[in-house]
Amino acid sequence: MSELGKFLIRKLFGLVATLLAASFVVFGATALAPGDPIAVLTGGRSVDPETIASLRAHYHLDDPFLSRYWQWLTGILHGDLGQSIIARRDVSDLLASRTETTVLLVVYAAVLILAAGITLGIVAALRKGAVDNVIMLGTTAGMAIPSFLTAIVLIVVFATGLGWFPVFGPGDGFTDRLWHLTLPAIALAVSSTALVARLTRAAIREELGKEHVETAISRGIPRRLVVRRHVLRNAMVPITTVSGLTVAGLVVGSLVVERAFSLNGIGAFLIDSVTKSDYPVVQAIVLLLVATFVVLNTLVDVLYRLIDSRIEPGGRG
Repeated sequence: MSELGKFLIRKLFGLVATLLAASFVVFGATALAPGDPIAVLTGGRSVDPETIASLRAHYHLDDPFLSRYWQWLTGILHGDLGQSIIARRDVSDLLASRTETTVLLVVYAAVLILAAGITLGIVAALRKGAVDNVIMLGTTAGMAIPSFLTAIVLIVVFATGLGWFPVFGPGDGFTDRLWHLTLPAIALAVSSTALVARLTRAAIREELGKEHVETAISRGIPRRLVVRRHVLRNAMVPITTVSGLTVAGLVVGSLVVERAFSLNGIGAFLIDSVTKSDYPVVQAIVLLLVATFVVLNTLVDVLYRLIDSRIEPGGRG
């Protein structure tokens, strides 16, 4: 078996082990959360002991912790995410109607981040002076502004004030959804775009200062060719690292943005479920967020080898 094949197998085992550990932590954290699930189920009303006993037996509340965890884990492996305490429906059904909105929002924001962030970083690195200063000033301001404040400004200016975009809701149909998700995607992408731009600039500046690049330019090789073949190629490894982790973090960042724009996504659903102590929903969504982050981070590791074959499998340098 090739070294790359062995590396992929190791990453796969590591991915599975990480997800198992994450599932245990997620289930344990919600099991230790304050509050009585029976109070949530009954709405705080007084009920007879037989009903309470029936509810505790139905939700396995009196079973040992490890037994409850194993039942929950095996259910997930078979596609059963449990039943919502509040809605009394399968969690998988509740999430199915909300996942599309969150996925579209995250993908839309990721495209904006990668396109704008890497482009601005390259321009700032290659064009010193006023252009570089303006981009650095803008990215500094972008990193300092939290997403919820950006969301408020965008709503006030472009939705309420100018009326260019819808204010709330995810929209209907693919085109209408993209139109409704434009402002939320921008709000989600601003600070991450600034981060990617600054780190892209730093990576390219570092490569431009290396001896082999200066030697190639001094020998008369066109600067554009040197930048494309040597500078950008070598700088893509740290740029990929930052971009991958940033995109993975968008899933968590979408929670606030979905709330601000009244989007019916899993982020807003998670906040509502935490407020109502709907633990099966909270467990499923948190595990989904962790799994997404871990999978994307693993894909970034695999991309290193595809970007630069000189990188040893299993290493980043």
